[in-house]
Amino acid sequence: MRDQIDLLATVTVLGVLEQAYFAMQVIYARRKYKVSPPETTGHPEFERTFRAQANCSEYFPIFISLLWVAGIFFHQGVTAVCGLLYLYTRLRYFQGYAGAAQGRLGPLYASAWLLWGLLGLALAGLLAHFLRPRSSTWMAALVWPLQLHGAW
Repeated sequence: MRDQIDLLATVTVLGVLEQAYFAMQVIYARRKYKVSPPETTGHPEFERTFRAQANCSEYFPIFISLLWVAGIFFHQGVTAVCGLLYLYTRLRYFQGYAGAAQGRLGPLYASAWLLWGLLGLALAGLLAHFLRPRSSTWMAALVWPLQLHGAW
């Protein structure tokens, strides 16, 4: 069982560590620019760092969900590679956004395409799972009337 999900678990832990890194960068920016919580405005560099971290955090649940569904129902290896690429593009996004707002655009588009790719893998895996008659009793129940009439 573990070797069927080890790559997914590794990418998940790397993703959590990346999120922790982003949060730490916000803490450092708060100290550097003297922006006390709960304030979210201040020096422009702090605001860009804060927004970059918030944006990455907003997409993280979507990423993790798609990573696991695609990895379990499609292919763990392909999904893990996509997951690693996604984490890399989010790191580049964070670094680019913290430096200048325009620096986020290329990595933003790349990470969006990777999320769409993971969604495609997840859907393909789920469709394959549910369209196999042996994979579920409800599918067999749907196919049974067609088998009686010789259509299946």
